[in-house]
Amino acid sequence: MILDGHIHIDDGPEDREDFARRLRKAEVDGGILLSPAPTCFAGAIHTASPRERLEKVLLWCEAGPNLYPFYWIDPTETDALKQVDLAVSKGVAGFKVICSTHDPGDPRALRTYQAIAETGRPILFHSGILWDGKPSSPYNRPANFEALLDVKGLRFALAHISWPWTDECIAVYGKFQAAMRRHEDLNVEMFIDTTPGTPPIYRRDALTRLFTVGYDVARNVFFGSDNHANQYNSDYARTWIERDHAILTEIGVDETTMNNVFGENLKRFVENRQP
Repeated sequence: MILDGHIHIDDGPEDREDFARRLRKAEVDGGILLSPAPTCFAGAIHTASPRERLEKVLLWCEAGPNLYPFYWIDPTETDALKQVDLAVSKGVAGFKVICSTHDPGDPRALRTYQAIAETGRPILFHSGILWDGKPSSPYNRPANFEALLDVKGLRFALAHISWPWTDECIAVYGKFQAAMRRHEDLNVEMFIDTTPGTPPIYRRDALTRLFTVGYDVARNVFFGSDNHANQYNSDYARTWIERDHAILTEIGVDETTMNNVFGENLKRFVENRQP
């Protein structure tokens, strides 16, 4: 099974049958679908309400099995906690956050993350340089996410291996892993989403470091393409799948870990399966 952990929904055609065909062409069996962005996010061209954005991602997930709806939330909005309740009541599998206007440790955001953690849903964060046309990338340095150590029960992923700060991302993962082992009451688990991010010239180096650093990453890394449901590019997805598979094979990643990276780890991230 191959799952794509990073598929955006944009304004545009809503042909779910075509989307399902394109997934099959890419030999992808499902993945995470991210709702349209909140209006506060730079580049958001719509004014849809939270309910409308939520309904759209749920509708797209009717395209086939193994599709997980994630609601994109601005955790600093005054009604963020109400949005969490609404999204959970409608059956979302998780939440998406981009810290484009605030630090990950902003007290307003931490309150929202705690509410999400208490529902058992995970959060997929953007991490790394942000192509939004403004100086917001400092909010998305992976070390800033150390603030999440204070969110009890949180399960989260940093996307794009935090490119160009991939070494920093790996170090932060090591910190969270060590913290969980040393403090039994600290129940915060970090995953790494390998969605590009990393241009092909950097890909081999980033994956080699991630899988040979010596940390236990076999159950906490999953693949994504950063594709778009409205026009899912099957060839693009296959190119990245084949590239990553070749790199992981060359560096000696075993078949079980390979299967985890391309499918099982994402299911564990979403479904809260124990390692």
